[in-house]
Amino acid sequence: MKFMSRSSGYRGRGPRRSTPEGAHRPIMVEEILRVFHLKPGDKVADLTLGHGGHTEHFLRTVGTEGTVLAMDLDFDQAQITLSRLQEAGFAGRLLLETGNFAGIGQAMGKFGLPAMDAILADLGISSMQIDKPERGFSYRREGPLDMRMDPRRGETARGLLTTISAEDLASGLEEFGDVPLAGPMARAMLSAHRVTPFETTTQLAEFCLTWHRGTGSAQNPGEWRLRQGKKKWETHPAARVFQALRIMVNREIANLKHLLRVASDLLAPGGTLAILSFHSGEDRLVKSALEQGLRQGKYAEINEGPIRATFEERTANPRSRSAKLRWARRPLTPPEETEAGDT
Repeated sequence: MKFMSRSSGYRGRGPRRSTPEGAHRPIMVEEILRVFHLKPGDKVADLTLGHGGHTEHFLRTVGTEGTVLAMDLDFDQAQITLSRLQEAGFAGRLLLETGNFAGIGQAMGKFGLPAMDAILADLGISSMQIDKPERGFSYRREGPLDMRMDPRRGETARGLLTTISAEDLASGLEEFGDVPLAGPMARAMLSAHRVTPFETTTQLAEFCLTWHRGTGSAQNPGEWRLRQGKKKWETHPAARVFQALRIMVNREIANLKHLLRVASDLLAPGGTLAILSFHSGEDRLVKSALEQGLRQGKYAEINEGPIRATFEERTANPRSRSAKLRWARRPLTPPEETEAGDT
């Protein structure tokens, strides 16, 4: 087994600036490019196109002979990004498939791509989506309680709260958001929703803050500010709840599990899978799958510990502070061929 050494960064304090509204900063670009070590002519899959930050770097690196297959469940955002990248001179080298990344195998078949030299899945939500109140992803912006990556189909977060049981909600809050006291909070949330349904993001955010403080009276979540605690960042009480609901609404964990099952078969010999996760539930799942793949010979190499954003990046872009990058590299020779050659 071969591991890469653990990456760490200075953890001192510094000025905190969030991503400007309407802008997007791709996370750990340099680290991902180092992991992939792409060359001209390579084929790359970016399974979460978003605003195209990572994709644009891939297109520049693989050159005119290379190909980038991009996927995104958000149809509207994908079309905006495609137009921007085409205007930037990448028309013809960027292939777009609108849909969930669990369908990467079908997308590769559609475009005649037998294998990829690199595959990236950035599991975080785009800054552009958060900054659109009508999408319902942000606890800081008034909007409908939606949270669907594809607003054309599926159940909204409001609908989910109407149908889900307290037990299932508690499980999701704990597993996907690391929400403290998930059981009591889930029961209180559903009780409140039955009396006066949560229609907007700020209604739910106010409930989360009120429940967290235990005051029994509504508070304005806008009064709360992200701040550095003694050991870690203290986030708004609604942040973890919104994250968990978004993951449940979009079935993100089920789709991730499928990707992890098939990814090694979609890579070319020596190809690399990289996944950026943003909460412990995702990271545990990715870590376990990659370690299992290493034991089974599907991967020749994985990183020992997660790669984290540098102090400078965490300072400039607080959304990177929870990101963890894990990667795995397929063997140059399939395991069965190696064993046959040894005999």
